[in-house]
Amino acid sequence: MLSKKTKYAIKALVALGKNVEKPPMQISKIAEEEHIPKKFLEQILLDLRNAGFLYSKKGAGGGYSLNKRPEEILLVHVMRVTDGPIAMVPCASLNFYHKCDECEDEKTCGIRSAFIDVRDATLKVLSETSIADVIGREGTLKLGIESL
Repeated sequence: MLSKKTKYAIKALVALGKNVEKPPMQISKIAEEEHIPKKFLEQILLDLRNAGFLYSKKGAGGGYSLNKRPEEILLVHVMRVTDGPIAMVPCASLNFYHKCDECEDEKTCGIRSAFIDVRDATLKVLSETSIADVIGREGTLKLGIESL
């Protein structure tokens, strides 16, 4: 399941992606518009800034803005920054691998094999979906609702 931290990070990046041609957004505005607790958002934005996704400006007119184009920010990278591994079991993880304590033989473990398939399918979607794509989907979905 997607953690609140990751969901809020994506929501904040989408808000900033929609604001890309405007001045930096203040944390309080993002928190209010996206219904994210401000203190939690502060930590998330700091993590995203440290990962190179965001630029921050202090003082009057300050706030956060994207440091990359929305097309360049992939969901897979956001998830790895906020939550770490994509795989649901540690023995199937590419970047955070460790052997399961209860596993006798990884080579013949059906659970591991199934969850490697899940990981690969998930990685494919997350690696092909950017913040710009999420913004585009949002627009398409809103158009679909308005035409009903």
